[in-house]
Amino acid sequence: MARILIVEDNHDYQELLQNFLENARHEVTAAGDGDRALGLIDALPFDLILLDLMLPGIDGFDICRSIREKYDTPVIMLTALDSESYQMRGYGLQIDDYITKPVSMALLLQKVEAVLRRTMPRASQCAQDTSKALHFDTISLDSVTHTVCVGNSPVDFTLREFEILHELMQAPPGSVVTRKTLIEKLWGYDFSISDTRIIDTHMKNIRQKLGVADCIATVRGIGYRLKKRENCHE
Repeated sequence: MARILIVEDNHDYQELLQNFLENARHEVTAAGDGDRALGLIDALPFDLILLDLMLPGIDGFDICRSIREKYDTPVIMLTALDSESYQMRGYGLQIDDYITKPVSMALLLQKVEAVLRRTMPRASQCAQDTSKALHFDTISLDSVTHTVCVGNSPVDFTLREFEILHELMQAPPGSVVTRKTLIEKLWGYDFSISDTRIIDTHMKNIRQKLGVADCIATVRGIGYRLKKRENCHE
């Protein structure tokens, strides 16, 4: 069971979401506007936030920005706004998924469960190295605990960021992981040239989070590979 916050101003849709998630044995709280949502987030620990964009007062983007200033709580944007520019803004704010309405409740639940499986608490995992973890230079990644560490320090990654780094770290040494491979494997649809912006936005966030441990080299026009830091950005 997870504690989920729904931020949705349409009362009927809010009630539909709440009933469906409660029937899936989750604990659900709902808010109809941004001020109420931010107050609840400061007062209560949530495992996941379902966030609409078109809200009275503070819009969903500003709510997400405020969340990221304080918390790493997983956020799924659930909205009728389906343009690429809105999706890019969302991923730039380090959301975990962007789902456009209408969406079936069954598919929504699968996406919710997928995010929850990958965002379990992991604050003290880094000190315990396991044989199941992937390693490159000072970076370690554990698919069981969904942990990314630089040295002995945990680094908070969204679901997509974790999956992208996992693909790079499990690739044969020196090999290139193409943008096409990432889109088709992780997003599950055919690659188009506009998708490079989505990958590049996630990669920018990953590099910022890795900081001095960043070992991701760009192969222009193709994709990315991992290299030792002294050769990283050739």
